[in-house]
Amino acid sequence: MSVKQLLDLSGRVAIVTGGSRGLGLQMAEALGEMGAIVALTARKKEDLDSAVAHLFQQGIEASGWACDVGKREQIPEVVDAILAKYGRIDILVNNAGASWGAPAESHPLEGWDKLLSVNMTGAFVMCQQVAMKAMIPAKQGRILITASTAGLIANDPRIMKTLAYNASKHGVIGMMRQMAAEWGVHGITVNAICPGVFPSKMSASMIEASGVAVIEGTPTRRLGNEEDLKGIAVLLASDASRHISGQAIAVDGGATII
Repeated sequence: MSVKQLLDLSGRVAIVTGGSRGLGLQMAEALGEMGAIVALTARKKEDLDSAVAHLFQQGIEASGWACDVGKREQIPEVVDAILAKYGRIDILVNNAGASWGAPAESHPLEGWDKLLSVNMTGAFVMCQQVAMKAMIPAKQGRILITASTAGLIANDPRIMKTLAYNASKHGVIGMMRQMAAEWGVHGITVNAICPGVFPSKMSASMIEASGVAVIEGTPTRRLGNEEDLKGIAVLLASDASRHISGQAIAVDGGATII
């Protein structure tokens, strides 16, 4: 099989949570360009409508589904609806997430609960539903989880104090590895992408305050951009990665190596 064939996603159906903007939309663009049908989920219908129209303009078949993954009861219903529409789910990109900044000694429980609900529990329920209802019966699947370099290391407290965020992303990586261990027998691979600092609505205030320090601490001397996750997303969603599972891959310009 050629490399082009290995990377081809034609006819496959991909769910991208948090797919209406930012990193999720970037990965949706990449999967769609390689032939996948893309089902986006996000909280706000108007954002989904805009994202779906954007993908249509690129010749990508897409649909939008309102779902707040922080409200776990909404997840089974949206998975059922997507499966009923397309008859299959081949790829799941768990990208929806939340952040909260506060010193560890005064971090509010409200923030802790929100981040674990969205970043961990929401991702767990989505993975479980898709695996149980679509991928295990089909004996194949690709699951990608957007973690963070904050799930690999501690953040420099001079730049970010994000206790609950780091805890949730470390937890997601542990969850990913256990899912990979249990579901590999079903032909399912599970991996995590760990972005460094990318411009986004969630990171805007941090970049404004500390962007220069982040760039100076990155070997490539830049932040991530609107294309830097596309290649790794396609690789991990395709047959080219069928022997890669349980891995947390940093996309950070080398920031975590120094």
